[in-house]
Amino acid sequence: MQEGTPARLTAQPPVSSRPPRFLAACRRQPVDVTPVWLMRQAGRYMAEYRALRQRYTILEIIKTPELACEVTLQPLNAFDLDAAIIFADILPPLEGMGLHLEFIKGEGPHIDNPVRARADVEALVVRPPEEALWFTLEAIRLARRELDARGLPLIGFSGAPFTLAAYAVEGGGSHDHRRVKALMMAEPSLWHALMEKLSTVVGEYLLAQARAGAQALQLFDSWVGQLSPDDYRTHVLPYSRRAIEIAREGGVPIIHFGVNTAGMLPLLREAGGDVIGVDWRIDLDVAWRLLGEEVAVQGNLDPVALLAPWEALRPRIQQVLDRAHAVGRPGHIFNLGHGILPQTPVDNVKRLVEFVHAYSQQVRAREQKR
Repeated sequence: MQEGTPARLTAQPPVSSRPPRFLAACRRQPVDVTPVWLMRQAGRYMAEYRALRQRYTILEIIKTPELACEVTLQPLNAFDLDAAIIFADILPPLEGMGLHLEFIKGEGPHIDNPVRARADVEALVVRPPEEALWFTLEAIRLARRELDARGLPLIGFSGAPFTLAAYAVEGGGSHDHRRVKALMMAEPSLWHALMEKLSTVVGEYLLAQARAGAQALQLFDSWVGQLSPDDYRTHVLPYSRRAIEIAREGGVPIIHFGVNTAGMLPLLREAGGDVIGVDWRIDLDVAWRLLGEEVAVQGNLDPVALLAPWEALRPRIQQVLDRAHAVGRPGHIFNLGHGILPQTPVDNVKRLVEFVHAYSQQVRAREQKR
């Protein structure tokens, strides 16, 4: 395509009649156009969500299935996306284990009884997800009823064991994660006890989401990029693998995503997953060749690019698609390298989705004529 601002192109067929291309891509099957969904596609950049937040806290929305379902569907009502992801958060599983979670305005999540000693680990309770996280499971059931009528699949998700450990030990967010890394390095038996519990909770929660109706699952390891490959291999990989193995019983595709993981992508693949999520710190084609032929990939536009004017954004989207096409095999799901930023213009999201479908359709049409 020529540089400049193109006319807006809309790929066909419409939502109601097209095949479930997202699930096909997860299984590395050919698709008509590249599927696209976006991490944090439901959230603060949308006026509809901000209106709800004026009336409810984030935990009230998450814990009210009807509201969580409503927010899940908001981006599907606005954009021609190929999948929904249930509106939830990665931290409620910690609350179910006995940690006191709150979201402080301007600061983010805070846990006032963090895990620092053996007694703290021993006090953590592994409860059935149907009991501790029933609200998200019910939201999945509600959303599935709405999405089935549109022919669109639903993604469930959980934080990975290490990322949950990071929040549990640090007591919230952290710049250097010194507490959790120090515990991991200095007290391996205590670390094992903590990660055993967390991997069980994560795996069973993902499995319960599949049984409630989620048609794909994503494991988010938001903080794993803070580790060296050796520490990941020794102290984290076995527990992510265990969680994924439990979730496998659900019989749905699993996406394994970590932030800042360019130096350990083969290790994420070793831990498991049908799809490996890739952030923007590595070119998509390089990452896919590094991962090999047996997995699909998801990614990998820098979320900040969505703040740029369309003339600057469009070539970056095209570059991701071109790099995926250059690898020459099915199994690319377009996404961001992390979540949509709150300042993102809604029109850029709309144009991104339209362009991904239209441009990938044109590429496939040219290939068929050769």
